[in-house]
Amino acid sequence: MTRIDHLVVAARTLAEGVRYVEDALGVGMPQAGGKHPLMGTHNRLMSLGGGAYLEVIAPDPDAPDPGRPRWFDLDRFRQPPRLVTWVARADDLERHAALNLGTTHKASRGSLEWLIALPEDGRLHHGGAVPYLIQWGAAHPTDAMPDSRCRLEKLTAHASNPSEVEGIWRRLGLEDGRLECTEGSPGLAALIHTPGGPKLL
Repeated sequence: MTRIDHLVVAARTLAEGVRYVEDALGVGMPQAGGKHPLMGTHNRLMSLGGGAYLEVIAPDPDAPDPGRPRWFDLDRFRQPPRLVTWVARADDLERHAALNLGTTHKASRGSLEWLIALPEDGRLHHGGAVPYLIQWGAAHPTDAMPDSRCRLEKLTAHASNPSEVEGIWRRLGLEDGRLECTEGSPGLAALIHTPGGPKLL
C-alpha cells in the first residue's frame, strides 16, 4: 500500500518557512521537528490528519556539510518558501525499485527511523509532481502530533506530461481522490481546510 505521507515546503531558513505557512494557513506550527544528520537539514511539522502532515524544511546552519546533495533540491533553492514536492509512504520500498526514484538510505531523527529513496543529485521528480518514497519504522511522526484541525483536501500537481506522472502514480498504487495532475508549468498546489476555511499553499 502506498499513500500520501507528507507535503514538503522548502525554505532558505526554517524561520522563514514557518512564517510562510502560518501566514498562508492562518494557524500556528507548534510542533517542533528536529535535525537530520544524514542531510544537514532541520524541520518543523504540522499534522494534516489521517496520518499525513506538513513539513517545513531548510538547511541547518549549525550542521556540517553532509558531503552529498541535500534532499528536495535544497542546495539549489534560492526562492521564497514554497511547496516543492510531497512524500508517499510505502510498505516496501524495494517493490518500487524499477521506477528509479532513488537509492534507499537509512535515516533517523531522535527516536524516529526510516528508509527513504533518494536521487543521488537531490533533484525533484518531475518538478515535484512525483513523490519521494519513504518507509517508516515502528513509529511515525504523527503519532505524537497535536491535532492542528487542518486537513488536506486536494493536492494538484502541474506537469508538462501529466499522463506520464499519472502513470507513475498508478504504478506506485496511489489511489487517492485528493490527487490530481494537470498540464502546466511544474509545480504543486495544496488545498487545505483550516479552522478559518479553505486555504491554498
